[in-house]
Amino acid sequence: MIFSKALVRYSNLQKYSTPSWAVLVYGPFFMEQPMPSYIQVVTTVADRASAEQLATSLLEQRLAACVQIAPCSSLYRWQGKIEQGEELVCTIKSRHDLFPELCRAIRAMHPYQVPEILAVPVIAGAESYLAWMEQELQPPRSE
Repeated sequence: MIFSKALVRYSNLQKYSTPSWAVLVYGPFFMEQPMPSYIQVVTTVADRASAEQLATSLLEQRLAACVQIAPCSSLYRWQGKIEQGEELVCTIKSRHDLFPELCRAIRAMHPYQVPEILAVPVIAGAESYLAWMEQELQPPRSE
């Protein structure tokens, strides 16, 4: 029941055209609150050394507050063939206004010819975690 109400409530937010609106869930209560546009960016690399080098660089530049590194098995089409490989997925916590610079930094260091760089919006999060992210990232830029 609460989940279906959340979906209805979320669909009502479509009237807001800015990505700075999010639904915050506190138990059964839903609140609308303006917040910066946080994102999670995903990329994959072939080995741990590349993943750690990329993560360290993004953290040092304050383009990421956190980078999680996890193994994954990938199947994909490449140059007309189906390929398979073991990779490491890097999940990068950042903010929307930093995405262009984050993308450039990933491309500059990435070992792949065509790197996966996908960003998804964070529509809600724990207030304390988002506050921590804000402290660790570069100061906000206008979007």
